[in-house]
Amino acid sequence: MINPLSSSKVIQESGIQFGTSGARGLVENFTVDVCAAFTLAFIQCMALQFEFKKVALAIDNRPSSQFMAKACIKALEQLGIDAIYYGVVPTPALAYISMQDRTPCIMITGSHIPFDRNGLKFYRPDGEISKADEQAILNANVLFNRITDLPELVVSLLAATKYISRYTELFDDSLLLGKRIGIYEHSSAGRDLYADLFTTLGAEIITLERSDEFVPIDTEAVSEADRLKALNWSKKYNLDAIFSTDGDGDRPLIADENGEWLRGDILGLLCSTVLNIEALAVPVSCNTAIEISNSFKHIERTKIGSPYVIAEFEKLLHKYQSVAGFEANGGYLLGSDVVVNGKILKALPTRDAVLPALMLLASVGNKGISHLVEALPKRVTYSDRVQNFATEKSLAILNEGIADPMLLLSKLGFESFVIKNVDVTDGLRITLSDDDVLHLRPSGNAPELRCYAESSDIANAKSNVNKALANVRLI
Repeated sequence: MINPLSSSKVIQESGIQFGTSGARGLVENFTVDVCAAFTLAFIQCMALQFEFKKVALAIDNRPSSQFMAKACIKALEQLGIDAIYYGVVPTPALAYISMQDRTPCIMITGSHIPFDRNGLKFYRPDGEISKADEQAILNANVLFNRITDLPELVVSLLAATKYISRYTELFDDSLLLGKRIGIYEHSSAGRDLYADLFTTLGAEIITLERSDEFVPIDTEAVSEADRLKALNWSKKYNLDAIFSTDGDGDRPLIADENGEWLRGDILGLLCSTVLNIEALAVPVSCNTAIEISNSFKHIERTKIGSPYVIAEFEKLLHKYQSVAGFEANGGYLLGSDVVVNGKILKALPTRDAVLPALMLLASVGNKGISHLVEALPKRVTYSDRVQNFATEKSLAILNEGIADPMLLLSKLGFESFVIKNVDVTDGLRITLSDDDVLHLRPSGNAPELRCYAESSDIANAKSNVNKALANVRLI
């Protein structure tokens, strides 16, 4: 090698770090050499634990994703490793085929964050990398040649085909007969798959608002514009449901027959009940209706982020046969094989958008989705965020609140409340004496401060979030 580069030095100087969903940062920081450094460090870590000859890759619809894929593939060439490129597919589609083939894989995606940012998400042959793997990638010191040219991309359609088959093979083609389902396509990585999937199961599909520009849909903080769109689409097309996802297709966004978007944790609760899951691992931010429903033998609360949910699966599997998890953003993680309609559905311990949507639609019958939601304990969650809010400032506010929760509550406009419980598992989660919950947490992927509020009334939950975020800007 002539003047080789060091992966650890390149990564360190890039300023890119791991968040809750992979390595994320500004597109301008994901240079060819930075993509190569992350790729080679990842492969070195995997080679110490697994034997493999190929690595799979896929991308979302961001303008920068193809370029980054080319850089990663070129880096693999330096190690003599073949790359299988599956093109634009949902993250769970890439993860699923890679787990079946026992190969590592790399998903180039920034999920829901703005298009001027992107990311790399890494998978072991047996699923998502762990926090320990993340640290090993950052610490790896692989020497490599500077990349001077990029390859052409040749797409394999196999990941998309197998992902659709995973679900269509569970049921016959009349499962969704008589259902009118709108698919809000925008720029989702799975937008070319979903119509075929639901049509195969008998549904009538209405495709909605495909975009040539990247749309950063956040399933955990649905915009007012998207809320109004769903209400209008539902009436205009007489829909039974609307299905959409975030940018990389691992987090679902489902609206009922009235055009009301479901919270992701409510969707996860309904799906888990239909699947007869025994034990759940869910982040601390999820709705407490999960416990109140008394539907599960065990519920483990974790920090926010799929790696923390997945880390609990191994422990739960020692005691329970069926294990799953989900997040407030709707991503569903199947931690064990389960039986659906008399057939085995293989575990897929990474966020997936299709499984919870399909199980909800399969169980709703003629009553409508809203009836299933109304039958749950009356606990509702609302969340929003302050964007372009420095992480350092968020952490300073949280540290102040941990030291003196009542003082922070007063600054946020809640001085008349009494604190019932304080939870610092992830961020600052305060339960008030009336059982309302206020939860502040910096985003792990972008400079944002998120606020979650839980109450028995949606208007109250929304009011609490709006008040907290309005006042947090003044601190």
